[in-house]
Amino acid sequence: MAKVNEFFGINVFGDSVMKERLPKETYEILKSTIKEGKSLDSSIADTVAEAMKEWAIEKGATHYTHWFQPLTGITAEKHDSFITPTDDGHILMEFSGKELIKGEPDASSFPSGGLRATFEARGYTAWDPSSYAFIKDKTLCIPTAFCSFSGEALDQKTPLLRSMEAINKQALRVVKALGYKDVKRTNTTVGPEQEYFLVDKELYDKRPDLIYCGRTLIGSMPPKGQEMDDHYFGVLKPRVAEFMRELDNELWKLGVLAKTEHNEAAPAQHELAPIFTTTNIAADHNQLTMEFMKKTALSKGLVCLLHEKPYEGVNGSGKHNNWSISTDTGVNFLKAGKNPFENKLFLVTLAAVIEAVDKHQDLLRIAVATAGNDHRLGGNEAPPAIISIFLGEDLTDLLDSIANGVHYDALKREKMKMGTDVIPEFKKDNADRNRTSPFAFTGNKFEFRMLGSASSISDTNVMLNTMVADVFCDYAERLENAKDIDAEVNNIVKDCITNHKRIIFNGDGYSKEWEKEAKKRGLLNLSSTVDALPLLKTKENIALFERHGVLGRAEIDSRVDIILENYSKIIHIEALTLISMMNRDVIPAITAYANTLCEAVNNKNVIGVDNSVEYELLSRLTAANREIFTLTSSLKNAVASAERSADTFEKASEYRNNILSIMSDIRKYADSAESVMPNDYWPYPTYGDLLFKI
Repeated sequence: MAKVNEFFGINVFGDSVMKERLPKETYEILKSTIKEGKSLDSSIADTVAEAMKEWAIEKGATHYTHWFQPLTGITAEKHDSFITPTDDGHILMEFSGKELIKGEPDASSFPSGGLRATFEARGYTAWDPSSYAFIKDKTLCIPTAFCSFSGEALDQKTPLLRSMEAINKQALRVVKALGYKDVKRTNTTVGPEQEYFLVDKELYDKRPDLIYCGRTLIGSMPPKGQEMDDHYFGVLKPRVAEFMRELDNELWKLGVLAKTEHNEAAPAQHELAPIFTTTNIAADHNQLTMEFMKKTALSKGLVCLLHEKPYEGVNGSGKHNNWSISTDTGVNFLKAGKNPFENKLFLVTLAAVIEAVDKHQDLLRIAVATAGNDHRLGGNEAPPAIISIFLGEDLTDLLDSIANGVHYDALKREKMKMGTDVIPEFKKDNADRNRTSPFAFTGNKFEFRMLGSASSISDTNVMLNTMVADVFCDYAERLENAKDIDAEVNNIVKDCITNHKRIIFNGDGYSKEWEKEAKKRGLLNLSSTVDALPLLKTKENIALFERHGVLGRAEIDSRVDIILENYSKIIHIEALTLISMMNRDVIPAITAYANTLCEAVNNKNVIGVDNSVEYELLSRLTAANREIFTLTSSLKNAVASAERSADTFEKASEYRNNILSIMSDIRKYADSAESVMPNDYWPYPTYGDLLFKI
């Protein structure tokens, strides 16, 4: 069996392959483009394309595709073969620089939020040389950006790349002002932890709600859920372990740095975490990870569920976005070091993040706003919808001491003693972890825990990069004009704590007391997507994105419309699925069992025979069935009413305010009926089956 280091990245046209196959001058030009963010010299495109094609054909590839990430939440591909006909009836295998650099998918067929009409079909995909090409399913995949004929971004990647340039520009100003003269570029890095559920495919195929919606719309909890905490980090079941091994191998071949995997808190829930990498590459890799999770699961007779809340009553699935920023010389902006009190870059960056998160709470909430994630946020496994920052007591005290002009001793890391000599001592971290915090400092990075499992990480990092870049811009100007850098750094920290300390909270984010305290502090509590999305279109937010060249007004407007429209469509599909399940399966099933009970009641309707149990069950089930029937009719009418709304916000509001409420009521009665019906009458696999039979 091959060792991992022998096959890692074998399907990637990475640096070592380029160095081997490209002329030295071409390689150096392309390397400079990738490393320093320089503009691509188009004169080398044909040479790169030829080398890429020859490598791909040797690997068995017959086609190429511009692999891009439209605003559908998933990736898109249009495959073209390498073949070109010759006059003698044969073919050549060709691939030009022009084909490498540009493609033309139909821009009117992807979500555009009004940027493209049906008759305005032209759109462009443009090669992103900073993200390596790779081979998947015998196809050369070229990572690209996607834009309209008039240049507006129609994808996730373009704004992400723009935001990376924006923060690089301002971060360079900061590091230069602080004396780092040899730095040429900075990069944000991300490590997204990916949570997911696995379910047996045979059971999945019997649940219309899982097939159409990715989550269960009804389901009574089994006697055991996750309350014993025995699944978290537990021994992997053989099928799950086999799935994880194959998934790792497939991802490693694509250069994805899959590192950590384990059972999560809920039954049948798991997590995969990669090593940090540059943000746009991390975004590409996370999309590949989700794709291969689904593909690998199917090969094992399983289905991977990436919905944020596939089961009521147990933990939902998130995606933890671990964000940091570093220089090309290896300096991590967020590494405190032994003397954080004297680490000017760390202090300035920490202050910038605090100020950015406080000023732009709405943007972070918007970045994770989806119909699925609304079910998850605020649950015991997910942060509340209120944005706050956890720093830990040490860092909070450090910032307070600077703000108050009081000397502060360097952070001391105590040694952990376990009370037995056989276990070696080790150093404690300076702060505990806070799993209830949406945005927590975790050593040399910030962990943003609010993302939903199915979401692209691009939106979140567009927001983070842009809002931190904006604060860096202000700080850079102050530092560049400062006569005393040390004094100005202290002033920056003092101003930050004076004006933005309200966002720092080191306590229990789940408590009712925090909800009251957050309101008193003036923090936002945007409980749903419909509450959050309109704030993206405020004058301040439009100005922010335009100021840094990340998104224009038309692009922002289109994204709000797309997300709200998607929100309505998801709940629309869920509502229609629930109506179908009730009318075709649940109501007939309850009726059939009620008829059986009727026969039992009639058979026992003689003197001296107790039929009270059957009668009570019959009464409960017929009452529940009547409610389900009535509510299902109401749901059908409510959906029809919502669909008549022409305005995207009004429609989304109607789905949030009316449809979800009726669906919840139907679920209550259906779950009540399921809990007293025999398995041979109930039409679907139960939660006990779905969660425990792998």
